[in-house]
Amino acid sequence: MPQVTSAPEIIRRYFALASQPDTEAYFALFADDAVVEDEGRTHIGVNAIRAWRAEVPLVTYEITDVEQTPAGAVVTATVSGDFPGSPVPGLRFRFEDYDDRHIRRLRIAP
Repeated sequence: MPQVTSAPEIIRRYFALASQPDTEAYFALFADDAVVEDEGRTHIGVNAIRAWRAEVPLVTYEITDVEQTPAGAVVTATVSGDFPGSPVPGLRFRFEDYDDRHIRRLRIAP
């Protein structure tokens, strides 16, 4: 089974911090003008990402695939938590714009 360890460091940090209660370290992963798309909603900027995180339950991730594409890294995972429909298999995290310091664009979709 693929592990997130084959992903770039910034993405490994994202998954290490995303399953924990909100910390400044998590929000520091994002550029000031970062864009996160999740469930058809777009969140622009760190303050919008904070508000989005306040709305979603903490989840755990079982990474099933990590792929490097010309458009960025795609991590596929089963997401489990205290929400209707859990677990959700095959959720894709498309890191479309990032560098060693910040994530600039992340799309989360089935």
